[in-house]
Amino acid sequence: MTHLPKFGKVFVAIALGAVTTLTGCRSLESSAKSVKGEDLTLASTPTTASESAQPLDTLTGHSNYVQAIAISTDGQILASGGEDGTIKLWNLPKGIRIRTLAGHIKPIHAVAISPDKKLVASGSYDGTIKIWQLSNGALIHTLNGDSTSVLSIAISPDGKTLASSGLDKTIKLWQLSNGELIRTLTGNLDAVNCVTFSPDGQTLASGSADRSINLWNPRMGIRIRTLEGHSDWVNSVAFSPDGKLLASGSNDGTIKLWNPRNGEAIATLKGNATLINSVAFSPKGQTIASGSLDNTIKLWNPRTGELKSTLAGDDSKVNSFAFSPDGQTLATGSHDGSIKIWQVPAQE
Repeated sequence: MTHLPKFGKVFVAIALGAVTTLTGCRSLESSAKSVKGEDLTLASTPTTASESAQPLDTLTGHSNYVQAIAISTDGQILASGGEDGTIKLWNLPKGIRIRTLAGHIKPIHAVAISPDKKLVASGSYDGTIKIWQLSNGALIHTLNGDSTSVLSIAISPDGKTLASSGLDKTIKLWQLSNGELIRTLTGNLDAVNCVTFSPDGQTLASGSADRSINLWNPRMGIRIRTLEGHSDWVNSVAFSPDGKLLASGSNDGTIKLWNPRNGEAIATLKGNATLINSVAFSPKGQTIASGSLDNTIKLWNPRTGELKSTLAGDDSKVNSFAFSPDGQTLATGSHDGSIKIWQVPAQE
């Protein structure tokens, strides 16, 4: 079955003081290749939003949905990709637009900035990946990434490899410097919605509409293991900064935490009323952010499963978000074409 790409719809505001209750506990037996079963489920009690938070800044320029956001490792540049088919580069501290990159003929679903801050990559529904020079916006390479649509891209921590995934059920690994295809990873039964590298670059995680999460050795091109437990599409995967945890968000409305070294399911965080379209760890790893179609972004403690706070509030539906490198702000891309910069409640 072919699936259309997902669209995030999240509102943003602040609410504190959530209480977490234990609803189930059962150990999960792991195998060398596949892990499946029940795990520790932590369900948060509903919280009431406080007075609507105000963004620190609002960046405007896209004419339609902002589908993807990336922030450079020094926190100076924000890249946004939109339904309007453009990538916009912003000076994040000053809140001003630097330039617009045009060349895709369909909406952009993914953006990534290289660790050395020299390149920005974009993946589009037009089936291509474009590599741009960050300093002057020059187009360097166009990669034919998918016959139908590129849904996700990620750049390895050493900046040498780009991973892409899409509706064709494959993951492609590219040499970032020259755009050459290194290899194609196959085995998923449906669209691959998301890819991400571990902090050491030794593992690639992917999430699919076939409900599975796969861990790959990108250098060898082999699948290490498959994690099973979600009952619907896996939309987002993220490693903790130390690489010891993997978080996954699904259409089943849960976030699952996994031990990527042995594939064991550690906990299920359940506090959203509907699907989870994005998850991310804060730079220090002490917070997980999740975005959901219940119009919230929730901030969790990954060690205890406690819901720390809920960001929600104005009328702009949010499709994507990214932490600043210092973890103090969160940038969110909205349905109305704007990017809002929010202060993260003190957590770490």
